[in-house]
Amino acid sequence: MKSMIKFGSLALAIFALAIFALPLSAQQDKSKRPSPPASAQFTFPDGKTLKIDYSSPRMKGRKVEGGLEPYGQVWRVGANEATTFVTDTDLIVGDKEVPAGSYTLDAIPGPDSWTLIISKKTKNDKGGPVWGIPYPGEQYDLTRTTMRVQKLESPLEDFTISLVKAGDGCAMNFDWDVTRATIQIHEKK
Repeated sequence: MKSMIKFGSLALAIFALAIFALPLSAQQDKSKRPSPPASAQFTFPDGKTLKIDYSSPRMKGRKVEGGLEPYGQVWRVGANEATTFVTDTDLIVGDKEVPAGSYTLDAIPGPDSWTLIISKKTKNDKGGPVWGIPYPGEQYDLTRTTMRVQKLESPLEDFTISLVKAGDGCAMNFDWDVTRATIQIHEKK
């Protein structure tokens, strides 16, 4: 009887450890993904912030322009979970107003310009994070605005989002392969 109780206690302890270890192993697995997590953050002069979390896909010899980023079609801007755009201040993104809050990003690439889509949909129907595809639909768009396209001097293997100081705000850059899509962001005054 004592051995059965010891075995039951041991089995319960192992089960509890396995349950508590699952969230930790899931976090560790994200960094081992083919498109690992990345982020960009910008702090405005008044201390308010903009933070972008995304997953960074790799070219791996694939055609990016017009391929992985198909022209004229919604692209999820990154990989895995939807790219998040979180600001604690009201912004002007390009020429559009974006109130403080949490959003997700998509884009429609083109050879000469991109359309940035800022979506209000941040949770799936079960309350978890929105996966990057499929695009949730225009009914969830907060706004759309145009990004300028420039050519990079040399190919960039990893998709990268950066927020670079520009005047009293920043430029948000999407860089991958030989393309940079860029847009100006500043606080709404």
